[in-house]
Amino acid sequence: MKRLIASATLATALAAPALAQDNEVTLQLKWVTQAQFAGYYVALEKGFYEEEGLDVTILPGGPDIAPTQVLAGGGADVTVEWMPAALSAREKGLPMVNIAQPFKSSGMMLTCWADVGIEAPEDLADRTLGVWFFGNEFPFLSWMSQLGIETDGKRENGVEVLKQGFNVDPLLQRQADCISTMTYNEYWQVIDAGVSPEELVTFKYEDQGVATLEDGLYVLEENLEDPAFKEKMVKFVRASMKGWKYAEENPDEAAEIVLEYDETGAQTEEHQKRMAAEVAKLTAGSDGALDEADYQRTVDTLLAGGSDPVISETPEGAWTSEITDEALN
Repeated sequence: MKRLIASATLATALAAPALAQDNEVTLQLKWVTQAQFAGYYVALEKGFYEEEGLDVTILPGGPDIAPTQVLAGGGADVTVEWMPAALSAREKGLPMVNIAQPFKSSGMMLTCWADVGIEAPEDLADRTLGVWFFGNEFPFLSWMSQLGIETDGKRENGVEVLKQGFNVDPLLQRQADCISTMTYNEYWQVIDAGVSPEELVTFKYEDQGVATLEDGLYVLEENLEDPAFKEKMVKFVRASMKGWKYAEENPDEAAEIVLEYDETGAQTEEHQKRMAAEVAKLTAGSDGALDEADYQRTVDTLLAGGSDPVISETPEGAWTSEITDEALN
């Protein structure tokens, strides 16, 4: 089991202790140590950060950790976050800026029992749907708004929203007709519980045209005014994307590296290898640079929130290509 601390060698640290702080980068993950974040662990383990002269610390997330709050409090230099949560936080006064976008596609979907008569999105009305909160609810709310489905109770044009914990119990126990799942994680937990794919109906946000960008890298806008900080982020993004591309090409090895850093011992090899393979499908096609069309689709989806949109106006300055322009060229 690895400790999630400096990637610099002891010799380097002893030779230039005064420079260590300038080279330190703390990354806050959106969730616990798992293959969803394989690229960063690969970059740490393979020495890609060290090659850039960086001393990187990776902080796992969890149900009681809000990445935006950690970033706001100075507990991290950069955080992994979904764009809906980042844009919402920005509109509320926390100036988060996307500096890189390793995930090209969304892994979010709604997984439903097939035997309850749900065949199309319109059939979701008058159902109980499990939804994640803490910022993860925004894509769902926008989707329901576009469908004309209210989210304040079961009826012909409304649904009952069940505040879903980070497990699949509401579906397995028939407390909900559908639950939120990721293609690389919770869906497979349902399958591993003995449910066959034929017993399920899934709706990928990507297929519904309401997918929003996930797992981007965000920093505070004010920090980008510091040339030394920007230089660190250029190096960090360059090394991180090297890690992501390695993970894409070697998902099994990437999963094994993640397991070495799992201090909880909760993850299994089978699940992490499957997750790494699924995550590789989402990072494929991205070199780390944010696609402006993907960004605009995210903004348009969030603005289409009916009477209670996720954001109320088009963001300004919410992303920059300066870091990836230099890191990738």
